[in-house]
Formats: sequence, structure tokens, C-alpha cells
Amino acid sequence: MTTSASPSRTVASRNLLRTCPLCEAVCGLELTLDAQDRVTAVRGDKQDPFSGGFLCPKGASFGNLDGDPDRLTEPLIRDRATGSWRSAGWDEAFDLIAERIPAIRSEYGNQSVALYLGNPNAHTVAGTLYAPALIRALGTRNLYSASTADQMPKQLACGLLFGDPLAVPVPDLDRTDYLLMLGANPLESNGSICTAPDFPGRLRALRARGGRLVVVDPRRTRTAAVADEHLFVRPGADAYLLFGIVHTLFDEGLTAVGVEVAGLDEVRAAAREFTPEVVAGRTGVPAETVRRLARELAAAPTAAVYARIGTCTAEFGTLTQWLVDVLNVLTGNLDRAGGVMFAAAAARGVVRTKPFRAGRWRSRVRDLPEAMGELPVATLGDEITTPGAGQVRAVITVAGNPVLSAPSGTRLDEAFAGLDFMVSVDRYLNETTRHADVILPPPRPVQSPHYDFALLQFAVRNYARYSPPLVALGDRPSEAAVYVRLGAAVSGQPHNPTADFDPLVVFDEFVLGDTLNRAGLAERRQDLIGSTTTEQRLDLMLRLGPYGEWNGGDLNLRTLLDNPHGIDLGPLRPRLSEVLRTSSGKVELAPPLLLADIDRLRAALATATPDLVLIGRRHLRSNNSWMHNMPRLVSGTNRCTLQIHPDDIARLGLRDHAIVKSAAGSLTVPLEPTDTIMPGVVSLPHGWGHAGSAQQVAAEHAGVNANALTDDSVLDVPSGNAVFNGVPVTLTPA
Repeated sequence: MTTSASPSRTVASRNLLRTCPLCEAVCGLELTLDAQDRVTAVRGDKQDPFSGGFLCPKGASFGNLDGDPDRLTEPLIRDRATGSWRSAGWDEAFDLIAERIPAIRSEYGNQSVALYLGNPNAHTVAGTLYAPALIRALGTRNLYSASTADQMPKQLACGLLFGDPLAVPVPDLDRTDYLLMLGANPLESNGSICTAPDFPGRLRALRARGGRLVVVDPRRTRTAAVADEHLFVRPGADAYLLFGIVHTLFDEGLTAVGVEVAGLDEVRAAAREFTPEVVAGRTGVPAETVRRLARELAAAPTAAVYARIGTCTAEFGTLTQWLVDVLNVLTGNLDRAGGVMFAAAAARGVVRTKPFRAGRWRSRVRDLPEAMGELPVATLGDEITTPGAGQVRAVITVAGNPVLSAPSGTRLDEAFAGLDFMVSVDRYLNETTRHADVILPPPRPVQSPHYDFALLQFAVRNYARYSPPLVALGDRPSEAAVYVRLGAAVSGQPHNPTADFDPLVVFDEFVLGDTLNRAGLAERRQDLIGSTTTEQRLDLMLRLGPYGEWNGGDLNLRTLLDNPHGIDLGPLRPRLSEVLRTSSGKVELAPPLLLADIDRLRAALATATPDLVLIGRRHLRSNNSWMHNMPRLVSGTNRCTLQIHPDDIARLGLRDHAIVKSAAGSLTVPLEPTDTIMPGVVSLPHGWGHAGSAQQVAAEHAGVNANALTDDSVLDVPSGNAVFNGVPVTLTPA
């Protein structure tokens, strides 16, 4: 275990260390704070063993986010009669929630309240440790999150293949010889479900050591531009392309399965009809190129197939994610150095003991299946607006803006306006939270601890780093305390703290005691360290983890506090046997749910391809909807444009602007002609649409809401994931 240099925990200077919470790359930051505790400078932490000083524009803007003048600092309560807002104390805000939510639950049942968790929850300690308590307190099956507008197809596929939806193999970027990447643009996103600081540098290193990078994407993205080869593919056709490669591997005897699997013959039979010639017509990728990709994958000393959001948020997202790992298995690259491997996160959470199951319950209105305890966010609007037993009458949102991030955003906006009561935990008054009756703001990022529980499960190298709070909370509650008090309030018990009673401490002591008892370690409670019970919970998870002091290693919270730049825990290692939770004890290569969905894929072959389809777009200086209020990130030319090939502009008789229409709605957008997008495809970034926003900078750079065009009735069927890519549209002159 390699450790970094270690200043003491109390830093005399104002140069302090912190992990960046603004994307999935977990980069180390060095911050300068002035005498008023304002962040005045941000640098990459060169001593971080994982990120090595890498800093992107988002990370460089950390101080702007932390000190945003539009950031809420105290609770707000809305007067429904006038629509006006007023500041309130924390006790008053929680008392109001304790009055209204339990009354709704009492009259209409637990299912009358829905909870939505947004993307930033994955970047916070509180989101990981305390959101489950809020879910249990509500007792509702109406749980929604950004996952079903993002990565749920990947997690469902992994749950069916490996028995655990959190057992997600990631490309071993630093050792692979060949990387086939579909629908991912890490030079803009910094990587996703593949935690890899300095992704651009890792791709350069891949090529420098003689490796090969092939990118498949409807756009020649920044990532595609640095690849050895870029292949245009029609949006939503990735499953056909991958099936063509699988077919070729079987047809030419190129398989080299190196792990125990069940269902190999079923996969061979399923791929038989998807010949390279058949899939070429749907994908736009020539048949001989499909065969060559199969041969290259099979011949490479090591290889990895990786696909991300462009393929997840498509009509056949789960089939695509399944086929990604089918290919990794067939080429002998699953659980192998240089192939795809499973990270060993240092902090041990709840260990799954039973095989994963999906569809344990279904939604009330559209009969859609749950996955990982969630229902598809695409049906949240249905549950609010459709009368009857179980109708959602109150919503709690935490760090999310589904009006801009969920499909049919305009319809969801209208649905929120008709709720009986709404609570939002959010730093901003935005397009979603404007409907809330109560807004509870979290602390500044520098006032909160940081440990990446979620993201380090998908890291390309084993690593751990903890950042204690850098600035005192003052008289406001921590984010963890907000969660705990909210959970108490929705149960009708506001649990306002007193000098002798801290609800957060009471809750944490219960969790600590229960976990220690289950582990047979009740007598070790006094050994846990930490200045707060939240830190003591982290200490316990580290001690019980794969490198932990109570599990044969030497890692605990003290180790991380003594090494504030982070600790390198070594390269990924084979551990399939540790993560596998299938009932057979093998990789289930042919899950019946996915074999059944091939009928839908086959049927689509007989349908005509639309003349024009819409896809989304990533940008390095943006992350969904919540970074558009920082001047340095929205400066420069307008980025909320519709990219379109010049041939389509000429063919359709367009000029500077166009009216884009879909089955769900229409928008007038500025056009950006570019030959980096294939003909027949247009691209509009999501997360915009801030007209009239209370956030001043965002309102000045409003853009349009791409999800006015996406249709919440069109889903990836197995996962219920929203479809944002491959949306049929028409364009007419504006």
C-alpha cells in the first residue's frame, strides 16, 4: 500500500486539500481560502496518487460554486396564495413538514408521497449514508432518481449477469491494449461509471504504449478525434453492431471464454441471425468493418469494451449493456488485467447475500417494473396526475432538477404545480424547486466532509481519500442532520435538537451499534475514531473493508487523515469470485429477461429508420443542469445549439434557426452547422432551459430544455430507462 506525504490534520496555512465533487473523476484539489473562509484559488493536487494534479474547468470553478451568491443559505417557505417566498428558521421548516407530510400519508397512504434523488447525491457523504434512512421513513415504493435517466440499463444488465447491480466491471485503462468505446465522450464528461481522473492522459498513454482506441459514436466527439479510428453509427443501433461482432466471434471460432458461464449456447443461437450484413443496414457500419472489429478484439493481447450514456439512454439500452459484457466474456477479457475488472472499494457498505431480482413490484399507472428499488422517472408525472388510490400527492426532491433532466419535462413541470405539498433539499431555487412549499439548503461544499462511497466502486485503480470539512458549520445543521431531521419530520416527529438531544447522533449510534453487533464486534465501539458520528461510521466501514484493520489489513480513518492527498491501493485485481452473487455461481450469460427482449430488437429491423433523429451532447464545462450559474463555465459562445450536418441544412432549406418538433413537443433553436455529426442526426445538449430562473447567470444563458422534445412514453423496456438518443424529430425553418 503506497501512501502519500502527510501534513497534520490541522493546517496552519490557508492552503487546504479537498476532493472535487463536481463529476465522477474524484480529482484532488488544493484550495486557498481567505480570512473570510472564501475560496480564492483552486489548483490540482499534484500529490494525489490517482489524479496527479489534473484539473478540468469544472474543478477550477469549485470556488464559484461554493461561493455562488444565488446559493440558498437558510430554509425558504412559499406562500401558496401569493407565490412569494420568505426565509424561515430550521425548526419552523421542519415543523411545517412534520405537519403536512404525515397528514397526507395518514389520509391517502404511504404511496401518496414520492421521493426523487438527483445526480449530486452520488457525490456526497450524506447522500450515501443517510438517504436510505429517509427512504425507510417514508415507506413508499414511489422512489425515483436520476438513475433511470442515465445508467440503469448498465446496472440491470450487471445485476442479471453477475447477481449484483453494483458489480460493474470497468476497463483496466492503464493496462489494456485495445479499447472499443461506444456512446462515451470522456474528454468532455471526464468519464462515467468508470472513475478515472485525467481520462485524456490515460487514453494518450494507451496509444503511446502501442494500444489501439476505437470510438463508435454518431458524432466525431473530442474523444473520437484523438482515437485511432472513429466509426459513425446510427443512434440507438449499438445493440445491432455488438450482436454483429458476437456473431462473427462465434462464426469464425474466435471465442476464448476464461470464466465459468451459463448460457453460452443460448447466446450463440441468439446471435445467429444478426450477421454483419444484416446489422450493417441498421447501423451504417459496413459488414466488413464489423468483422474486422471482432477479429481485432479477439487478436489483441488484452482488450476492453466500454459503453456509456449514449448507449444507455436509447431504446435498446439494456441489451446494449448486456452485449458489452458478453463481448468481454467471449474474448476472454472479463476479470483479467488489461480487460475489464471489478474495483475493490475501501469502505465496505451493505454486502449483497442474495441474487439480484428486478420487477419485484410495478408502477400503478403504466405497470412498469422496479429496478434496484426504483421506478422509472419517466412515469413520475403519470403517478402525480392520474387519479385513484395511490395517487402521488406530495413529492420530496433531493439535489435534483427533473423538470430539466427527465423526459417530457414540460409535463412534469405542470404535474409538480398540482401537488398538495412539496419539499426540496437543494442549494438553488430552480425550475423544479420553485414548486416546493419548503426548500432546505445543504451547507457549502467546504463545510461538508467528502468521501466517494459510490464512485470508488467503479474506479480504474483502487484508491481512497477523505476530505474533512474545511469550514465550520456555524449555527446551521450539517447535510447529514438535514436528512435525519427530514426523515423524522415525515414520520410526524420533527425532533428539533436541544442541548441534550442531537437526532443525528442518536441515529448514528443506532447504526454503529447494529453494524458492530452483526459483525460480532460490539466490544470495539470505543476503538472507532472521528470528530463526528458520521466520521465514526466511515471509520467502521474502512475497518471492515477489503483493506481494513478488522479484515486483515491496516486501513482505518486515521490512515486517511494522516494521508490527506489520498492512498494508492494498487491496480485492479481479479475478483470475480468475490463479487459474483448468481444462484448458479456462474456468470449468467443468457438472462431470460434479456433473451426475451431480443424479439423487440428483431421487430425493429423491419421498421423504417426515421429521416432525422435527435441525440444529446456532453460539454466539459457543464454537468447536467446545476453548473449553469457559474460565469466562467458559461462564458464564450452559446453552447445550447442544435448541431446539424451542412447537407441536412441544405436539404431542408434551413438558415440560422429552426423549429424542432417531436411527438412530445417543439422548440425553436439556433443551428450550428458541423461535419462532425453524421447526416440524419441532430444534437442538442440537455440541462438547459433557464428562462425566468432565479439564478441570475443561468437566466442570462437560458438556452432551451431538450426534454421538451423527449417522450416519457418511450422507454428501454427491461430497465424503464428514459430514451434521450434516437428521438425522431422534424425540422422546419423558423
